[in-house]
Amino acid sequence: MDRSPGPAAAGSAPGASAPGGSAPGTPAPGTPAPGTPAPGTPAPAAPTPAASAPRTARERARAELTAEIKERALAQLAEGGGAALSLRAVAREMGMASSALFRYFPNRDALLTALIVDTYDRLGVAAESAAAAVEGEPVGERWAAICHGVRDWALAHPHEYALIFGSPIPGYVAPQDTVGPASRVPVLLTGLLAELLATGAHDPAAAPPLPDDVVAAVAPVVGMLPPGAPPDLMVRGLIAWTYLFGAVSFEVFGHRHGVVADAAAFFDHEVRRIATLLGITGPGAHGSGT
Repeated sequence: MDRSPGPAAAGSAPGASAPGGSAPGTPAPGTPAPGTPAPGTPAPAAPTPAASAPRTARERARAELTAEIKERALAQLAEGGGAALSLRAVAREMGMASSALFRYFPNRDALLTALIVDTYDRLGVAAESAAAAVEGEPVGERWAAICHGVRDWALAHPHEYALIFGSPIPGYVAPQDTVGPASRVPVLLTGLLAELLATGAHDPAAAPPLPDDVVAAVAPVVGMLPPGAPPDLMVRGLIAWTYLFGAVSFEVFGHRHGVVADAAAFFDHEVRRIATLLGITGPGAHGSGT
C-alpha cells in the first residue's frame, strides 16, 4: 500500500503537483526576476561566494547518530515489518537510553515517516537516473527505462520497497511530509504524458468516449496536466502507473515465482507492450512491443 496521502493531495499518481512544479510567485518563463538589470545594462560583478560554515562537532555527532538510528530501524523492518518497529528496541540495540533516542525521534511514527521519506527519495533517484540515461530518446524508451529503474531498485531493496508499497502499518497515517518524495516517480510519468500532448502524439479521438463517471473520477488529477489535456490521457497515465507498481510488487513479493522463468525479459516485454496498448510510446518509438 502506497504510504502517502491520496493522489490529489500527495501526487501519488501521474500528474502529482509536488516536485518539479513552480513555486508560488515564480516568474513566467522569459520574465526577468526582480532586480534583473534591463537589457544592455552591464552586469554587476559577481559576488564572491561565501564559504559554508562547517558543521560543529555536535551537529556531526547528531547526524551520525540519526543515521545509525535509521539503519537499526531498517534492520528491524527487514526482520519483522513496520508493525514490529520499536524505538525502545532500537535504543536497546544501540546501548542508549530510550529517553535519549526520543530526542531524535519523539515517537514511532516520526521515525517511520523519516524512513518512508528516505525510501521514496531513493526510489525517485533511481527512476530519475534511469530516465536521464536515455534523455532524448522516444517517450516509449524513457517509459521503459523508468520502469526498469523502479524494478531494479525494488529488487535490490525489497524491505524498503515493502515499507512504502506493502501492507498498511496499523495506526500509522502518512503526513504531508511524504508528499514531495512520493511524487517523484509520478512526476516523471506526468512529464511523458505532457510530452505526448505537446507533440500531438496523443489522439483522443482514437479512444472510445469516457463515461461521465470516469471523467469525474480523474477530475482531481487531470488538471495537473497542461491546460486542455483530455481526461483520456490521464486515464492512460493512471493505468500505466498502476500497472508499473502492480507488476513490480508481484515480483518483489514472490507472486511470479514459478510462473515466469525469465523475469527480466518478461518485464521488459510487458512494459513496452503496455505502452503500445495504451498509446504512450510517442513518435519514433523503437519496436512495436506487441
